[in-house]
Amino acid sequence: MQKIWSVVGLLVFCLSLQLAAQDVPQVFRGAIVYTIAGDPIENGALVVHKGKIVAVGPSAGITSPDGAVEHDVSGKSLMPGMVDTHSHLGSGDGGDQSASLHPDVRILDTIDPTDVQFKKARAGGITTVNVMPGSGHLMSGQTAYLKLRDANIIEDMLFCDDIENGVCGGLKMANGTNSIKKKKPFSGTRAKSAAMVRNLFMKAREYQKKVAAGKGKADKMPPRNLQMETLVEVMEGKRIVHHHTHRHDDILTVLRLSKEFGFRVVLHHVSEAWKVADEIAAAGAPCSIISIDSPGGKLEAVHLRNENGAALEKAGADVAYHTDDGITDSRLFLRSAALGVRYGMSRAKALEAMTMAGARMMDLQDQIGSLEKGKDADFVILSGDPLSVYSKIEQTWVEGEKLFDRAIPEHKKYAVGGYGVFRPRMAHHDGGALCCEQ
Repeated sequence: MQKIWSVVGLLVFCLSLQLAAQDVPQVFRGAIVYTIAGDPIENGALVVHKGKIVAVGPSAGITSPDGAVEHDVSGKSLMPGMVDTHSHLGSGDGGDQSASLHPDVRILDTIDPTDVQFKKARAGGITTVNVMPGSGHLMSGQTAYLKLRDANIIEDMLFCDDIENGVCGGLKMANGTNSIKKKKPFSGTRAKSAAMVRNLFMKAREYQKKVAAGKGKADKMPPRNLQMETLVEVMEGKRIVHHHTHRHDDILTVLRLSKEFGFRVVLHHVSEAWKVADEIAAAGAPCSIISIDSPGGKLEAVHLRNENGAALEKAGADVAYHTDDGITDSRLFLRSAALGVRYGMSRAKALEAMTMAGARMMDLQDQIGSLEKGKDADFVILSGDPLSVYSKIEQTWVEGEKLFDRAIPEHKKYAVGGYGVFRPRMAHHDGGALCCEQ
């Protein structure tokens, strides 16, 4: 019993230290600071306090607040926490096989905030994710925008404060092979897919008119319909559609539907974006793309090119990268920017594609995505150039709290460990030491 109380006391002590650290300003000096909001700052400094960025700029011009903890990060790089616009972390699910359209389903109702996969993402420098239902439906449900804080309940990870009445994410839609299937109630063809989506939006328009006519009077309002409410939020621009699509003809179908019903859309994957980059840019549709360094997968993605980012940048479209984890391991996310540059993107746009562009695609650009005064203190410290294969993510900070430190063996195993590390019920040779000697 005494041993148990000793452990409890130690945990309480550690927690009190963690909370106290939030009240103490932290100053990071000497790194090349990639603010994303401007040019990189050689020998820069970043000051954070109570979860927010207090100051950023050349080290010589930054005065440390009284009592601040100083961190010498000379020779390293410092950049905003990365934003993954398309992820499947958290062991969630989405719509079932009873219908192809499930706009009322919420992924947040199924996410496990203690999922060890979130630690993997932080080891990859990711601090914000858009967690999606799958792409096997035309509408598989509502996505969730999450900040990768340590949490036991989903409310502590969400960006929204009101789960019942707020918009806590986007709407996941899809077209192409995944969502067609051959059995009812699924569409069977591409043309039928578009028709089914169009019909549901038409019903939502009628519902929208009835709500407007009712003017909040109980006896004149239509019966509440969660599916229709979600689509009205979409048509009113309150909820962004995150749309899985690959072929160039499927991409154009999405743009056509977006124009017809006036909804904001982020095009995801867009394997053949390079074929219609000008049309995408003209429509003002942002693109969340992925880099795949090994061939394979579905036939409709056979024309995926790593030049996608460069083609979209040249056309003037907003472009971000995503992992689609587990398609791409979250720990390797930064490699996407390096591949983008290798195939023609500018360095500035490639790094923006990992950070600020993704923030814009979730309407979070005023809170995250760049190192600017007043924004959340989400940042990553790297051993070297962010685009070098030799650089390692050494630390990941979320709202001024260090949640990943490669120097700590228990953390390092999430950066370098294999299959068993992310399945706690599996034996992995008591993994910590064995998996982390690299």
